[in-house]
Amino acid sequence: MRVFIDGKETEFPGGATYRDLIKSYSVLGVSVGGRTLSLNARPEPGAQAHALTYFDEEGRRIYERTLQFVLLAAAHRVIPGRRVRIEHSFGEALFIRLPKTTVTRQLVAKIEQEMRSIVERDLPIPLTESSKAEANRYFEETNQGDKLRLLRYRNFEKFRFYELCGLKEYFYGEMAPSTGYVRVFQLRMYLPGLLMRTPHAKDPSRVAPFRDLPKLMKTFGETGRWNGILGCENAADINEMIERRSFREFIRVNEALHERSIERIADEFLKSGARVILIAGPSSSGKTTFAHRLQIALKVLGLRPMKLSLDDYYRDRKDIPLGEDGRPDLERLDTLDVPLLDEHLVKLLQGEAVEAPIFDFPKGMRSDRTQTLRAAADQPIVIEGIHGLNDQLTESVPRELKFKIYISALTMLNLDDHNRIRTTDARLLRRIVRDYQFRGTSPEETMAMWPSVRRGEESYIFPFQEEADAMFNSALAYELPIMKKYVYPVLQAVKPESPHYTLARRLVKFLNYIRTADVEDEIPINSILREFIGGSCFYREQD
Repeated sequence: MRVFIDGKETEFPGGATYRDLIKSYSVLGVSVGGRTLSLNARPEPGAQAHALTYFDEEGRRIYERTLQFVLLAAAHRVIPGRRVRIEHSFGEALFIRLPKTTVTRQLVAKIEQEMRSIVERDLPIPLTESSKAEANRYFEETNQGDKLRLLRYRNFEKFRFYELCGLKEYFYGEMAPSTGYVRVFQLRMYLPGLLMRTPHAKDPSRVAPFRDLPKLMKTFGETGRWNGILGCENAADINEMIERRSFREFIRVNEALHERSIERIADEFLKSGARVILIAGPSSSGKTTFAHRLQIALKVLGLRPMKLSLDDYYRDRKDIPLGEDGRPDLERLDTLDVPLLDEHLVKLLQGEAVEAPIFDFPKGMRSDRTQTLRAAADQPIVIEGIHGLNDQLTESVPRELKFKIYISALTMLNLDDHNRIRTTDARLLRRIVRDYQFRGTSPEETMAMWPSVRRGEESYIFPFQEEADAMFNSALAYELPIMKKYVYPVLQAVKPESPHYTLARRLVKFLNYIRTADVEDEIPINSILREFIGGSCFYREQD
């Protein structure tokens, strides 16, 4: 029998697995027909397979998922019966909390030592199947209430368990066949928990360098406190609120917390003495709606904010360099006429009038028309765009006159203690819904653009996030049950032959654990969520 791996024909005997054919620990899985498969899978004759390494998104996910399981198995041995909660990404690391356990350097070192022992022994990670009743019994015996509650909302008869060192776990994704595949990692105490550092994205042979992000961590901590106020940590909490009809109040409290945070940021700006507000954040973080709401909060304080649109300072499309995909790279700083913007800001801050450009997007070039702008002393200048935190954008404006705000949808809602919902996935769902509804863009087109968007964020946004004077988390704990109605059908419509089927299937898989809530009438018209599902008062005013 024959199989093709990255175009190379390979003969294989009956009963062989992909691991038997690919004898390399750098290959973590395979992609066949749009599906990600474990190396323990048996090839079908004539199959066209692509080997997944750490340089592939799905390969990195397999590595990270396997490493998480090794951590859980090690913690099970070092602190048996104690809760371990995998919470969120932190640069190229994962933040992990050990509730009701005192975290010390000695404890972290013991867990890491046990992890390395498990990895060195290259222990197999078999996948077994059991009934739902057996799965419930196991989670009850091991005191995993978060999983018990979540499984109530899944209709299935069979359940897949991964096993390692006497521990059984489920993960919504494939695992490496054995522990020897995840040799590069490091644990680090980082109160109130620890960090599990993963391989460098461009050099998987070494751990990614540590970068402290105290402002980001503080924002995550604030979100954790919000979740405590809301009584919501995992998807089961959300599902139960929907079930007992308390979801409407949940929405109201969510939105009230957002409003309070925006008002606090407005107060901080007023105290700062700055004149220019720069707002930046990754795609689908809700920058536009946030900017509108912040301006209203500033007006309440007696100010008259003036918005300066970066879109009008684009260079003509013919002058924009092409990216790797052959399309104009609109993420680069030099796509903007930075010298002109800098000049205009300096003049505005000194009370002078400027003739600001107007960009004609259908023509892809600057219009012959201009707009006259002048800023009074009580008029802060609001600028929203991906380069807002980069001082090269506003080089001539003194730092003390700039107030920088970083906004992102930092999702803290997990499926359960060990299966997190990634912030990038939550933002992608937002973008799919918005693009499909209002831009005529199919989910597959949005998913095709997403890697380029993510590269732009990694290059032009995330390196500057700690420069912010304030951070705003635009995630709403209630949004997934609302978004599911819009995004689930279009994701299910993606065909297996599509190159984006793997991604669509993965998103569908975690959405299966979340109930749909049809309570849109409760969502305020100024909500950030309205920017994606429609009905925003800010867009209505523009119409």
